[in-house]
Amino acid sequence: MHYSVLIIDDEKELSEYTSRYFNMSGVSAYYVLDAGAARDFLEKNSCSLVLLDINLGDDSGFELCQEIRRTRDIPIFFISARAAEDDMLLALSIGGDDYICKPYSLGVLLAKVKAELKRYEAANAGAREKEDSDIVNMGDARIDLKKAVVSKGDKEYPLKATEYKILVYMLRHSERVIPKEEFFKQIWDTEFVGDVTLNVHIRHLREKIEDDPGNPKFIKTVWGVGFMLEKEP
Repeated sequence: MHYSVLIIDDEKELSEYTSRYFNMSGVSAYYVLDAGAARDFLEKNSCSLVLLDINLGDDSGFELCQEIRRTRDIPIFFISARAAEDDMLLALSIGGDDYICKPYSLGVLLAKVKAELKRYEAANAGAREKEDSDIVNMGDARIDLKKAVVSKGDKEYPLKATEYKILVYMLRHSERVIPKEEFFKQIWDTEFVGDVTLNVHIRHLREKIEDDPGNPKFIKTVWGVGFMLEKEP
C-alpha cells in the first residue's frame, strides 16, 4: 500500500496525533515507533515522504536515514527535540531534506509536508514523462533510446553510435525532408562525407526497424534530396 507520509517516532501519543491530523487533512499517513517497524513497513509498502525522529530507543534516526537513502530517493524530514546546530548539520549532510524542532505546530508541519510532496510528485511526473519519451514505437519495432536498442519480437538489435545519432536526429525532425548535406553537417560535422556512407547507415537502420527494408514505411528516401522519417505511415 502507498502512503504519502511515514512517521517514524518513538513518542506514541505524538505520532498517533500527527498521523490522525494528516489523515483528516487529506494527506495519507502511517506511523511506526521504532526502526524495526519502519523496515518492515518499507518492505511491504511505499511512501512519498518520511518524518524521522533522531532518538528511536536503542536505534538512531541518523543511521536509519542513511539506510533509507541507500534504496530510496524520497524526502526525509527530521523531527527532533534536539536543537543543537551540530545535530541539524549532521541530519542535513547525511540526506535529510529538512530539520523540524519539537514541539512543532501541526499546521506548519502539514504545510511544509504538502509543499514538499507537491515538489516531489511534480518531479516524479517529469521523470516518468522523460522515461516514456525514451521509448518510440514504429510498427512492430520498439526503440529504447535510453539503451540504444531496437526490439522486435524476442530479438534485440543494438544501435551503433552513428546509427543512433542519425535516428535521434530524424526523430527530432520527423515529417520533413532532411537533405543529405544536413546529415553530413549535423552528424559528422563536415560536408566531406560520401553518399555511400550515409546510405549504408540508413540501410542498417531500416534492417533493424522496418518489416520490409526494401519497401520502407518509416524511413523514406526522397530521391535527389535526402531522407524523411514518418512516425505513422
